[in-house]
Amino acid sequence: MQIASQKAVSIDYTLTNEAGEVIDSSAGGAPLVYLHGANAIIVGLERALEGKVVGDRFQVSIEPTDAYGEYSAELLATLNRSMFEGVDQLEVGMQFHASAPDGGMQIVTIRELDGDNVIVDGNHPLAGQRLNFDVTVVQVRDASPEEIAHGHIHGEGGHHH
Repeated sequence: MQIASQKAVSIDYTLTNEAGEVIDSSAGGAPLVYLHGANAIIVGLERALEGKVVGDRFQVSIEPTDAYGEYSAELLATLNRSMFEGVDQLEVGMQFHASAPDGGMQIVTIRELDGDNVIVDGNHPLAGQRLNFDVTVVQVRDASPEEIAHGHIHGEGGHHH
C-alpha cells in the first residue's frame, strides 16, 4: 500500500542539521505515527513520503520554506520582566505560550536576559535551517473513519483520548 492522503503512516527517522548533528530520532523508541495529508508533519517531509511503501528507506533534505519557515527577526521582542508574573526565576531557553499577532497562541523562547529586559523569540527553534532526514517506512494502513474525522491517528504510537 502506498502512502497517500488519509493513510496512517509509521516511520523510523533520524533528523540532522547541516553540521550532521542529530536533532531528533525515533531510534531506540517507537516509530513516528501520523495521518498523511492532515498537516501533522512538515510539508516537505510529507511530500517526500508521498507514494512510498513499507520498507522504503531514503534520505531527503528539506529547505526552510518547506519545514519551519525562514528565520524572521520580526518575531524577536523585548519585554519587561514584569510581564512574567508568577515566574520566580527566568532563564535563557525557557519557553512560554504567548498571544500571536493573528490572535492565536504561539510559543516564545527566552533568548537573552538584560536587567529588566527579556528578549523573546517567536520563531520555531528550527526556523531557517535545512533539515536532513533519514527515513524508513515501517507501516502504512488505511486510517479509520474516526481517525480521519479527528485528524490524527489513535492507539499505539498515536493519540490517546
